[in-house]
Amino acid sequence: MTDWAIIGIFVILAFSAIAAGRDFLMPVTMALLLFFVFTPLRRFARRRGIADVVTAAFVTSGILILVAVVAYTASGPINRAAENIPTITTQLEQKFQRVQASLRDFQQAAQKIDAAQEVEGDEAGSTTIKVEQDEQSTFEAVVKLTPQLMGQVLFTMVLMFFMISSGDLLYLKIVQSFDTMRDKRAAYLALREIEDSLGSYFGAITVINACLGMAIGLSMWAWGMPGALLFGLGAFLLNFIPYLGAIAGVAISSVVALVVLPGLFWPAMVALTYLGLTSLEGQLITPYFVSRRLQMNAVVVFLAVALWAWLWSVIGMVIAVPVLVVLSVLTEHVPGWEKFGNFLAGEDPPRLEDQDEEEARDIVQAGAPAEDRGAAGAATAQLIGHDKGNGDDDRP
Repeated sequence: MTDWAIIGIFVILAFSAIAAGRDFLMPVTMALLLFFVFTPLRRFARRRGIADVVTAAFVTSGILILVAVVAYTASGPINRAAENIPTITTQLEQKFQRVQASLRDFQQAAQKIDAAQEVEGDEAGSTTIKVEQDEQSTFEAVVKLTPQLMGQVLFTMVLMFFMISSGDLLYLKIVQSFDTMRDKRAAYLALREIEDSLGSYFGAITVINACLGMAIGLSMWAWGMPGALLFGLGAFLLNFIPYLGAIAGVAISSVVALVVLPGLFWPAMVALTYLGLTSLEGQLITPYFVSRRLQMNAVVVFLAVALWAWLWSVIGMVIAVPVLVVLSVLTEHVPGWEKFGNFLAGEDPPRLEDQDEEEARDIVQAGAPAEDRGAAGAATAQLIGHDKGNGDDDRP
C-alpha cells in the first residue's frame, strides 16, 4: 500500500512538473522527435560525403522556409475572415433566425425570447462595451503570445540543428550509460528502432494528410466555398491531431458554409463531404498504409490526445501519437514493460535476453553506416560473437 501511495504521489508531481514546464519542455520534445525523424537523412547524407552540419543546416532552413510559406499562404484568407467577422456574425444570426421561424413548434418560445431581449434593450450600450473589451483583450492576448510562439519555434530549430550536427553523439552518450556489451547493443538497436518507427509514421501520415488536404481543398472548391486553398491547408495540419482535428475541420467548414451557401441543405452537404473524406482516411487509408505495429489502441490514442491537450494544448495533441510510438518501441526492449506494451498495441511484445560486457563506441561506430535497423543489427551482431543477419532475430 505504501509503494502505491508513493507511486501515486510521484505521478501527480510528474504531471504537475510537465504542465508547469511546458514552455521549456514543448520545444525540447519537438526537437527530440524531429531529431529521430531526420537522423536517417543525416546518415544517408554522411554516406555520400556530406557533413552533418550541412545536413542540419539544410533541414533546419527547409523547415523554417516551409513554415514561412504556410504562414504567408494562410495570412491573406485569415486576415480577410477577421475583417469580415461582424458581417459573418450578422449573416449567421439572420440564418438562424430564419431556421427558428421555420420551426412552428418553437415560435412561441422564440417570441418570448424576443420579448425578453427587448426588455434588455436598455443594456445594449454596456453589452457593446463588453464585446469591444473582449475583442481588445483577445487581440492583446494574440499579440503577447506571438513572440512567445516564435521564440519556441526558434528554440526548437536551434536545438534540432545542434542535435543533428552532433552526429551520433547523443546515441553514444545513451549507449555508454549501460554496463554490459549486450545491454549497450540492445539500447542502440532500440534507438534505431525508434528512429525507424517515427520516420515511418511521420512519412506515411504526412503523405496521407497531404492527399487528404488536396481532396478537401478540391471538394470545397467544387461546392463553391471561399478559400478552398486554406481549407486544404487546414485539413492537412488539423489531421495531425487524431479525432479532434477532423471534428474541428467539420465544425469550421459547417460554419463557413452556413454563411456563404443558401439554406441548410448545401451547408449540410459540405459538412458531410468533409466528414466523409476524413472518415475514409481514418478508417481505411491510414490503417492500410501505416504499419500494423505502429497502430495503437484507439481508446489509448484518444485518451493520450486529451491528456496532452490538457497539459500542452495544441502542441500536446500533435505529439501525443509520436510519444505513444516511442513508448511502444521501448516496451519491446525494456524488461518489465511487456504488459504496458500489450495495453498500448493489443499484442504481447517480445522479451529481451540477458547481455554481456563491452564498449559503447564500437556499437555506435559499427552501426552508424547502416541504412536501417535491420542492417544495424547485422553490423553489430559480430561484436558479440554471432551474426544472425537481421536485428529482429535477436529478440526471441
